[in-house]
Amino acid sequence: MSDDNFFERVYAIARKIPYGRVTSYGAIAKALGAARSARMVGYAMNASHDMEDVPAHRVVNRKGLLTGKFHFDGTNLMQQLLESEGVEVIDNQIVDFEKHFWQPEVQY
Repeated sequence: MSDDNFFERVYAIARKIPYGRVTSYGAIAKALGAARSARMVGYAMNASHDMEDVPAHRVVNRKGLLTGKFHFDGTNLMQQLLESEGVEVIDNQIVDFEKHFWQPEVQY
């Protein structure tokens, strides 16, 4: 599978993340049948910043940390986007992560 195809499949799942919810790189990778590809999902999210229809701010690490925040313009843009959707963030950590977590459906 080419990276382009993989990235498009990642974006298709990311577009389904509901407003006010988050998922993890690993959950997306597992839904694609590529459980060990969480890092590739991260690369896809980093490459999506010119795509307004891909809510990359809703993808965090498995512990609810905003590990992708350095790839957003502005100091706290990722946090601001999440908070505008009602997701509380303290010290780069999503509060009540389990409550906000969205599990993507398996795609393969």
